[in-house]
Amino acid sequence: MKEFVISDVKAEKAVLVGLVTQMQDEAKTKEYLDELEFLADTAGAVTVRRFTQRVAAPNQTTYVGKGKLGEIKEYIRNEEEAGREIGMVIFDDELSAKQIRNIEGELKVKILDRTSLILDIFAMRAQTANAKTQVELAQYRYMLPRLQRLWTHLERQGGGSGGGGGKGTVGLRGPGETQLEMDRRIILQRMSLLKQRLAEIDRQKTTQRKNRGRLIRVALVGYTNVGKSTIMNLLAKSEVFAENKLFATLDTTVRKVIVENLPFLLADTVGFIRKLPTDLVDSFKSTLDEVREADLLLHVVDISHPDFEEQITVVDKTLADLGCADKPSMVVFNKIDAYRWVDKEPDDLTPVTKENVTLDELKRTWMARLSDNCMFISARNKTNINEFRNILYQRVRHLHVQKYPYNDFLYEVDTDESMAGTGGSDSPSA
Repeated sequence: MKEFVISDVKAEKAVLVGLVTQMQDEAKTKEYLDELEFLADTAGAVTVRRFTQRVAAPNQTTYVGKGKLGEIKEYIRNEEEAGREIGMVIFDDELSAKQIRNIEGELKVKILDRTSLILDIFAMRAQTANAKTQVELAQYRYMLPRLQRLWTHLERQGGGSGGGGGKGTVGLRGPGETQLEMDRRIILQRMSLLKQRLAEIDRQKTTQRKNRGRLIRVALVGYTNVGKSTIMNLLAKSEVFAENKLFATLDTTVRKVIVENLPFLLADTVGFIRKLPTDLVDSFKSTLDEVREADLLLHVVDISHPDFEEQITVVDKTLADLGCADKPSMVVFNKIDAYRWVDKEPDDLTPVTKENVTLDELKRTWMARLSDNCMFISARNKTNINEFRNILYQRVRHLHVQKYPYNDFLYEVDTDESMAGTGGSDSPSA
């Protein structure tokens, strides 16, 4: 059976396509395409051109209009004639089977959407049996409603539908339809097996969590590539993989951290992203259970990102979908070392934009909005880390005393000890 989700990382040239609609202005489309280019780069593709079109809504058959599709086709043909072959065209929204079939038939190159690109990155990043199983299930869920287009090269013979000569409503019983049904049955059987495996993994994870003793659980959550793994390495003195790529962490990693006299468990979870496929969230249920069962959520935000406020909204919505909106939480604004702003000239009377807001002004705004329930740090430069540890200690201690009033862990410490000597010790990954 032909696969159409990439499984190998290749330095292919890619063209990106997005829409400007009533619900998504030009600036927002540019931000989405910037993120899509980052996704393509993470997957191993090189973006060479972007195409956008202003429409009321996506075309039901070709996503973009015929004129724009012809423009993309001409560009691909010209590049091929010049010896610069375009390997794929990536669309910023999820495409239907009909759209993929029509676009691929017109452009004659590999067609991907945002969902299939994310799935490819997940397949590339998956290391453990748990992650690989979850990714495979998500891929099959994505593939199942799009099976039809894989067999369009086979002849659709007419069925015996009476006087219609095979042109009636039952006239699709050729070898293509037979193969389609066989593939559908195989995929459904495979999905059933994968669900059984994940159920078994989920039971094992539940047992592991029960065996962790009376410890407060803290989970790092946030948008992808905001520095969660770097913070984990800093607090737990571990070596969780961290890279300036999207979805560098797929498998939830749990470490035991000790701050002063208080041990607790710290979990590094998979990052969220805009337009995250629902099937992907469902497939990663056992991974996201670490978030559901956490006592405290540390919502890490990349304050240097120009659209960090929308990223906060995306994470809050995803947490609400997981039933975690009411959990105790704290916002950690990371990467303050990378924050940039533009000073306005004294005689510049134009309105102040978010690009003109200084870091100090931003701090005051968010600290007032969140009632001081936030921190501003640089995990890479270790800025404000001791203050962060101290606040984290106070929050975890408060939760620990509430949950375990007759605790076995809190013991007296020398009040003259400094926070600088605290650290963490490794425990097996979740």
